[in-house]
Amino acid sequence: MAGVRRRDRHGRGVRGPLTPPQAPVSRTRAERFDDLVDDEVRRLGRRWGRELAKVRFTVEDVPGVEPWFEGPVPLGQTVPGEGDRPVRITVFRRPVEARAKGETELARLIRDLLVEEVADLLGLSPESVDPSYDSPDD
Repeated sequence: MAGVRRRDRHGRGVRGPLTPPQAPVSRTRAERFDDLVDDEVRRLGRRWGRELAKVRFTVEDVPGVEPWFEGPVPLGQTVPGEGDRPVRITVFRRPVEARAKGETELARLIRDLLVEEVADLLGLSPESVDPSYDSPDD
């Protein structure tokens, strides 16, 4: 049987993953971003759970802006609910990542962005939604 290979090129067996899938190092940048958003949504939900019960939080890579759009690229957006569709707050991953310089600043930017969107939705000031809003420390 010519052409049938039973081993890899160096005879050491098939190479497996270097880290187990549950290890933090094996998570993609997008998955880590999703985790930061989920953590912040849970944190806000502990205080505003009833008010946010029908709000859906999502993450998208980039906003859908028209080619002739001028101005800063949005970091997030709130879409009002219609009929059976809930209100949706979306965070745009790539613009947020582009503005953050490091993991700590990324987490703070996500926190402030979600606090601003929730405050706008509830008709409150960001400081009343989260007293740590816009502060460098958590």
